[in-house]
Amino acid sequence: MVIILFGAPGVGKGTQAALLAERKNIKHLSTGEAFRAAIREGTAMGKTAQEYVESGRLVPDEIVTGIVAETIAKPEYAEGYILDGYPRTASQAHALQEILEKQGTDVDIVVNIDVDNDEIINRMLLRGRKDDTREVIADRLAIYNNETAPLLAFFQERGKLQSIDGNAEVEEVYSRIEKIIFG
Repeated sequence: MVIILFGAPGVGKGTQAALLAERKNIKHLSTGEAFRAAIREGTAMGKTAQEYVESGRLVPDEIVTGIVAETIAKPEYAEGYILDGYPRTASQAHALQEILEKQGTDVDIVVNIDVDNDEIINRMLLRGRKDDTREVIADRLAIYNNETAPLLAFFQERGKLQSIDGNAEVEEVYSRIEKIIFG
């Protein structure tokens, strides 16, 4: 089963993915973790990504996709996984589709966690991270709205998209996600 948790920064994708992974015994592929692992393991994609990261440049979509492809090709991902933080752009979504077609599989479901912007800002400010200022959060939301939110239509057209209200406590959001995925 291939599950994508989708939504703006700060909606709780990582938290929900970790809960699903633990409770349903499904591998969780966080792109951030995959990046760190590829760099640590010294894979070809990891070495290329490290050059971008160390120079402070954005890692191009094809490198991000390469790292995801390397990761999901590992035996421990053969039974399925939860993607969190990928795809983020149209080119990543199309590349993922091609990778999955070559593997003879497809995305089973995309769960969009919908949270209003005021709540997202409050949540992110409460995290207390140094880089979570109102301005930085506003920039991240603008990038999400311009580059990532259009993927909702991509997945909707393929009949893969389900949205849930994420304006609730963690366990309630988990319950909503679990019901959509597992009935």
